[in-house]
Amino acid sequence: MTLDVRANAYRPDLADSRLQGQVEASRFVEGALRRIAVGSTPIRRAPRSDAMIDSEALRGERVRVFEETAEGWAWIQAETDSYVGFVASDALGPVDPAPTHRVTALRTFVYPAADMKFPPVAALSLGSRLALGQAAETRGTRFLWLADFSGAVVARHVAALEEAAEPDFVAVAERFLETPYLWGGRTSLGLDCSALVQLSLAAAGLPVPRDTDQQEQAVGSPVDGNIAGTLRRGDLVFWKGHVGILRDPDTLLHASGFHMAVVSEPLKDALARYEKAGSLVTAVRRPSFG
Repeated sequence: MTLDVRANAYRPDLADSRLQGQVEASRFVEGALRRIAVGSTPIRRAPRSDAMIDSEALRGERVRVFEETAEGWAWIQAETDSYVGFVASDALGPVDPAPTHRVTALRTFVYPAADMKFPPVAALSLGSRLALGQAAETRGTRFLWLADFSGAVVARHVAALEEAAEPDFVAVAERFLETPYLWGGRTSLGLDCSALVQLSLAAAGLPVPRDTDQQEQAVGSPVDGNIAGTLRRGDLVFWKGHVGILRDPDTLLHASGFHMAVVSEPLKDALARYEKAGSLVTAVRRPSFG
């Protein structure tokens, strides 16, 4: 069986050493661990600035680097969801220090000082991870300094990694309403349908794969009766190449390429529109936690 190249790092000339014996390649390497050191960076299908964006990696996510080119590209695999592709080498930083906190706000900023009046030096999206240390307070607002003191973030916008996850992933997804649709996007500035599902479930403590077809195979369990079954809040509705989240049995929340935004609409309207385009629901799955 051919391994999925989205989730397995192999090419004819180079492959992950963990795949030795499963794939053929001229050379196998272990790869080096690094972290994303910028707010977010595109994961591209080829080492070119005009290549298609398949996904994005967020600040603090750990990646395994198998190759870096003289042109400034790195062939990586993201540990968050095993996604493989090319990122700009200058988006990478050292693997240590390890993150201590995650961003829980839809988006926030890194300031050069513990003061909101300073112009921010970076923007971060929900799910980004940071190594934070010393606290500071300015005019009643509490900040946490990055471990290397290169900047500070608003303390109420982050949570320690060991703190409890969000109790309702649908409520997390609802916070993305009106965010622009962006193919391959994975931030609160723009995201696609499967990223909305992935980021929301991750905030609730459930890591899931990146793409729609992968999620349809891996997330939760099928709902009896499919779309004609007894539906409830949090069920995932899948079409070929698309997924949405039920806010309630009659309302679909999704990052829609038709609307070019995250929208909430009657489920019956979405079903009719997809059916008119020749696409029927392929599955309804219910995520399971714990």
